[in-house]
Amino acid sequence: MYFMKEKSEVFTHFQNFRMLAEKQTGLQVKCLRSDGGGEYFSNEFTTYLKMHGIQRQFTCRYTPQQNGVAERKNRQIAEVTHALMANKSMPHHYWVEAVATAVYIMNRTPTAAVHGMILEEKYSGRKPDLSQLKVFRCIAYVHVPYELRTKLDPKAEKCVFIGYSLEQKGYRCYNPVTRKMRVNRDVVFDEMSSWYADVKDTIGADANEHVVAKNAGQQSQTLSGPRESPSSGSTNKPWSGRLCHNSNPINTGDASYKGKEKVGEALGMLDISAGYSHVDGESNGSE
Repeated sequence: MYFMKEKSEVFTHFQNFRMLAEKQTGLQVKCLRSDGGGEYFSNEFTTYLKMHGIQRQFTCRYTPQQNGVAERKNRQIAEVTHALMANKSMPHHYWVEAVATAVYIMNRTPTAAVHGMILEEKYSGRKPDLSQLKVFRCIAYVHVPYELRTKLDPKAEKCVFIGYSLEQKGYRCYNPVTRKMRVNRDVVFDEMSSWYADVKDTIGADANEHVVAKNAGQQSQTLSGPRESPSSGSTNKPWSGRLCHNSNPINTGDASYKGKEKVGEALGMLDISAGYSHVDGESNGSE
């Protein structure tokens, strides 16, 4: 898999791919099939194909079905990439790492095109080790060598697993805090966790907890205190509760208090805070 910033880089990457494929397999590239894109028809590209005896084949315009194998493979890579990014709520600017990992996994999974073996085994002749496959974008704790830390420094660095190295025998891990890439073989993975949590689920959970706490507070406030009857305004038996009797009882002859009492009776509500001051111990029996 080659990543490009501009289509003009196609010719350079094709040269590198041809040299690598012919050296590893011992076979030669005989034909190049592509669409009618202008990046395949430059003068230097055409001259290169003629010099090395490579036949050119390209599709008619607006007929991608003539190159159906390549088109279907491109769609499969896009679908696997989308699944990897959505699984751990990965930001879109990591799409390059997701595409590279998708191709790496697809080359090591069974396919209907090759029977009895996987693509990597068919290409290289060696059966790859699949025990190294890990969950993409999970939390990875990368070991810090003794030479790079002091006695009090942590022995591991918390990173994000973003793929496999093709040039080193190790895992590619990225630290979003320091913005540095680490390639190491001594890594401990927490495959059930993710650096980028689901924001929607977190907000919903916080909102639900707030509503539950608010309702619980209202219920505790309603249940604490004496139970007064609307008719008498007091109880006959002493009670043991959180509120103490106020030393200065409210004057029942006050017009403003009577007005509030009438409103409370009309709405079926009880004013349990009237006549009580602080939360301390038991009542003195005068309630």
